[in-house]
Amino acid sequence: MSLATLRRSTYLRCALCALALAFTQSASAWWAKEWTQRKPLAVDTGTTGANLAAAVNDAPLLLRLHAGNFPQFLNVREGGLDLRFVAGDDQTPLKYHVEKFDAAAQMALVWVKLPVVNPQTPDNRLFMYFGNAQAVDAADPGASFDADTALALHFAGPTLLADSTAYQTQVSGTAVPNPASLIGQGALLDGSNVLTVADAPQLRFTADKGFTIAMWTRFDSLPSGAARLVERSGAGQRLAVSVNGAELSVEYAGQRVVSTTPLVAATWQHIAVSAGGGELRLFVDGRLAGSAAVTLADLDGPITLGGVGDGSARVAVALDEVEVSTVARSAEYLALASTVQGTQNDRVITYAADESADSAAGGEGEAHAVGHFTIIFQSVFGNKDALVEQLVIGVCGVMMIIAALVMVLKGISLGRARKATAQFLTAYEALAPTVDDPNQGFTSLYDRARAFKDSPLFRVYRRGLDEVRSRFSPAVGAAPVGLDDKAMMSLRAVLDAVMVREGQKLNSQLVLLTIAISGGPFIGLLGTVVGVMVTFAAIAATGDVNIAAIAPGMAAALLATVAGLGVAIPSLFGYNYLGARVKDISADMHVFADEFMARVNEYYGR
Repeated sequence: MSLATLRRSTYLRCALCALALAFTQSASAWWAKEWTQRKPLAVDTGTTGANLAAAVNDAPLLLRLHAGNFPQFLNVREGGLDLRFVAGDDQTPLKYHVEKFDAAAQMALVWVKLPVVNPQTPDNRLFMYFGNAQAVDAADPGASFDADTALALHFAGPTLLADSTAYQTQVSGTAVPNPASLIGQGALLDGSNVLTVADAPQLRFTADKGFTIAMWTRFDSLPSGAARLVERSGAGQRLAVSVNGAELSVEYAGQRVVSTTPLVAATWQHIAVSAGGGELRLFVDGRLAGSAAVTLADLDGPITLGGVGDGSARVAVALDEVEVSTVARSAEYLALASTVQGTQNDRVITYAADESADSAAGGEGEAHAVGHFTIIFQSVFGNKDALVEQLVIGVCGVMMIIAALVMVLKGISLGRARKATAQFLTAYEALAPTVDDPNQGFTSLYDRARAFKDSPLFRVYRRGLDEVRSRFSPAVGAAPVGLDDKAMMSLRAVLDAVMVREGQKLNSQLVLLTIAISGGPFIGLLGTVVGVMVTFAAIAATGDVNIAAIAPGMAAALLATVAGLGVAIPSLFGYNYLGARVKDISADMHVFADEFMARVNEYYGR
């Protein structure tokens, strides 16, 4: 294949891709007409947001709604009963539950399970629908967590120790409600009691899957001695998460890992312990703070929070969002949990402006129109028999690209010529006599080619001066003489020739626009006529006159005419605009040539 053929093939593919993109862009539809409003949301996985390196599956996202990002609290049913969450495709409902909804204080905490948060996808979108006075509560706390989450304590509501997962894992003990916690209401352990999570089948840690325990903690004052934050013992195995001053450590399977990140008093910090894949890892605020190789084994038995099971080594601590999972969570999962649950929530989750069903009606119509264009496009490029239509649309695409390049490049060229001409005329009109050139400095601009190189008028001026100098210079020993009528006529002819050549330069490539204007519609019409002929030939061969069978072929044939008009119409506007600018510069050249001749006759004529 020759280079020219390869280039033509590449241009054709580019044109077809551009047309395909133009016709297949779609607007988001409306999930359900009973809901009158929605708010688009997005999860930022980049460096300015969660900064994820890998995808996170079944991520429970915390939405912190407040007056700043959701001013519609009064348009939502009491308790958020009409809230619904839909995936980015605007079709798939998402599982969710409301931890807190206070319309008077304009604050709500809602947990939504997103099937995947992928850093390779720039827009991890979802929609929050509201505004349905007849809606019933559809919250499903149990389904808001995956099957590996065996315990999730929000410490919300009157039942402080209720598990929010579908397992309803039992927790006993005494804790004080903490209304000013990190996420809504939390729990306070004053050092006199521990919380005990009863052993249950769903809490069994297995060697093949591992485990993860994560929670938010705040120590008003760090313990002066060794204290136990989490402990689990059973079947010869022991897991212990300890605090000793600012030191945080975890012991498991004969290994001890000490955090490289110290604890800070009076500060909420996210602490997580994860074991799996032969490794024990300790995370603080979503970042790995220590690890060690371990041999995992099955582990069961009750889990205690705030001390050892026998009541010793107790610690005073504020707790929030305690989660126990029977799988080793990834570093990305824990990093996302730390950022989205903490004070950086608004940095990770972006809240777009509210949309109404009425405002989206136009977008839905547009989506239908785009869907129709998609059908038409598939009828052309998905049909191997529509070779003529494909060729016609491809040719029109190439013509469109060429016409666009001509309009852009010629516009830039004429803009430069116009600017340089204005500068030259300003300098020319300001000419004044000098000692070396008493003829009002008429030749003083001759050497300023660098400043006025883009001006056609300057080139006329310079060529005229060349002709004057060649004819006005006297022979050796002879007295100088002026230019007679024959010389002036010859000079005029030279200027006319220069103006013709400059006019050709100004009009160069514009013929391609005239070809696009006149040829585009006819080429498109050719494709349409052939397409209609083929459609009617198919009808004659099959005897099927069903409109559903005819319409796609007819629409595909008409697409060729649309492509031709799509080339011709922009080219027509561009040609008229550029042609007007060329005429202006040409007129300036003729006026300048007349003025130049007048000055030459005045200064050098006889």
